[in-house]
Amino acid sequence: MDLWSVHVKNTNLLLRNSICEKPFVSNWKVFEIRVPKRQTFYLSSGSGYNSFLVKAMGKKNSDNSNSSSSSGKGPEEDSQKRSNPSSGNDSSKNAGAPKSHQKPLDWREFRASLYIQEQQVATAVSDTHKQEGTSFGPKALPLKWAHPISAPENGCVLVATEKLDGVRTFERTVVLLLRSGTRHPQEGPFGVVINRPLGKKIKHMKPTNLDLATTFADCSLHFGGPLEASMFLLRAGASSELPRFEEVIPGVCFGARNSLEEASVLVNKGVLKPQDFRFFVGYAGWQLDQLREEIESGYWYVASCSSNLIFAGSQTSSSESLWGEILQLMGGQYSEVSRKPKQDI
Repeated sequence: MDLWSVHVKNTNLLLRNSICEKPFVSNWKVFEIRVPKRQTFYLSSGSGYNSFLVKAMGKKNSDNSNSSSSSGKGPEEDSQKRSNPSSGNDSSKNAGAPKSHQKPLDWREFRASLYIQEQQVATAVSDTHKQEGTSFGPKALPLKWAHPISAPENGCVLVATEKLDGVRTFERTVVLLLRSGTRHPQEGPFGVVINRPLGKKIKHMKPTNLDLATTFADCSLHFGGPLEASMFLLRAGASSELPRFEEVIPGVCFGARNSLEEASVLVNKGVLKPQDFRFFVGYAGWQLDQLREEIESGYWYVASCSSNLIFAGSQTSSSESLWGEILQLMGGQYSEVSRKPKQDI
């Protein structure tokens, strides 16, 4: 059987909501900031970090702009000045002082930092035992993180809600959305289920494709969805020049049959390793408005998460472990859902 010889027969997701239900409304307040996708931010771990984030969340732009970075000074410059208020025209004062460690953040990590900070601010305000002046800002973004977002975007995850319990194709699944359907008018959203390992390797399927039968023979297979097409995820890491693969989020790309040969060449050259790839049989797809309707009807939670969670999900033996971990990281009502028993229908 050639895993790459199948064709897409239909673009409809098997799950189609035909009952008009009350739209799903989250009680969580989600803070979002619109910034250029390729922008890099530097956030200091000092006291100025708290000051910058609190002001960024609470301040309204006097120029009627929707972006916190639309002022004359960008977030990077602004945060650096706040983290070092003593810096001025006299640079000799800090000439011998060691430079503070700064971690480069992409825009998703920057947004996650803001969200985590907002939750800590809310917790500190509600806690009457907190002493005035206590520092509660994060010194670094956690290694693993996840938080809810208000709308689907490329690289977000769709986490199945309790309403999909009993729908065996999608219950307790996490879908990585490869495209949100906003790039081309005729293209709907699509992605792959990342927490359903099949317990088989590519060589067990006796592929006829030479690259699959040799370079990737020992790579594991995963169920990606009910629609007939196969693809792979690639953990790019430090490899920035990968023109044949489409980047989903920084460090994670995807490809299909037309880029398989190039993937094999990169492995044979030592640029990548077979372990950097995750192969999926099938994918999940929606019509243009179908995914939005399913989210509003309460079938999916929409979240942003760290890239290490995406690859961790394809390695776990239990398909529900990643599902529960992401919900717990999202906190609040989502964490409570992760502890509920499955509702078989």
